[in-house]
Amino acid sequence: MPVHTPAVPLASALGEGPVVLDGGLSNQLADQGCDLSDALWSARLLADAPEQIEAAHTAYVRAGARVLITAGYQATYEGFARRGLGREQTTALLRRSVELARQAAEAVPDDVWVAASVGPYGAMLADGSEYRGRYGLSVRELERFHRPRIEALCGAEPDVLALETVPDADEAEALLRAVEGTGVPVWLSYTIAGEATRAGQPLEQALALAADHDQVIAAGVNCCDPRDADRAVEIAAEITGRPVVVYPNGGETWDERARCWRGGSTYDPSRARDWRAAGARLIGGCCRVGPDRIAELVRQLRG
Repeated sequence: MPVHTPAVPLASALGEGPVVLDGGLSNQLADQGCDLSDALWSARLLADAPEQIEAAHTAYVRAGARVLITAGYQATYEGFARRGLGREQTTALLRRSVELARQAAEAVPDDVWVAASVGPYGAMLADGSEYRGRYGLSVRELERFHRPRIEALCGAEPDVLALETVPDADEAEALLRAVEGTGVPVWLSYTIAGEATRAGQPLEQALALAADHDQVIAAGVNCCDPRDADRAVEIAAEITGRPVVVYPNGGETWDERARCWRGGSTYDPSRARDWRAAGARLIGGCCRVGPDRIAELVRQLRG
């Protein structure tokens, strides 16, 4: 049976008002009892327990999310090769990530778009490098790393590519080069600290890369402190002239050594009303933001 796809492109839907993204996939998988201690993180379940990934996506659709971000964040040819998987097997798993989200979208009659996650190079290293950037690689080297999996993901026909949790303007440049010619729209979102990328570049400078790129339908930030998102939305709207994407994490701090989150949540769904007023059109949550918070986010935006 053919899988339902949205009647209108996501870019067109953004012109009609805000669209709610899902929340953190990893925390929902953990709540379902999945072990994510592996270096492949949630990507391991693409091979070992795909039904768990589909169930997590379904939880967000039922909470009201209308964009599902796939489990491809940490899925790379290099990462799976360390587990003995060949290129054909990895390509199949990358495409499966899109298919699982598409299947979960069937849980509701409304349009639900699928965003294929393209995580940063640091996610493959699995050592917290995505929160530092500056890997010691050139833009061209990073482009060569990203291009093969982007091409594989595009083969599964996602609605958009989520170039997400980007810590460094150099990597953003590489990603934007890598998507050229694919014909798939993208959003670009940086992980930040204050008003700078994790690598320390001014956010204005980093976001300027998206301003004139035809495939970019939205730009902004994700996996950051919710309090930093307030000003970031304003900067993104001013610099890019595009719809803004914003999906911060729960506000806890990631402890790289202990591989766990510290502190309490500061994610407040009522903030979304201010983000919308400032230009945000794709609004959701990242790590530690679950279906209950997404459901509240939907209520806030409808109210």
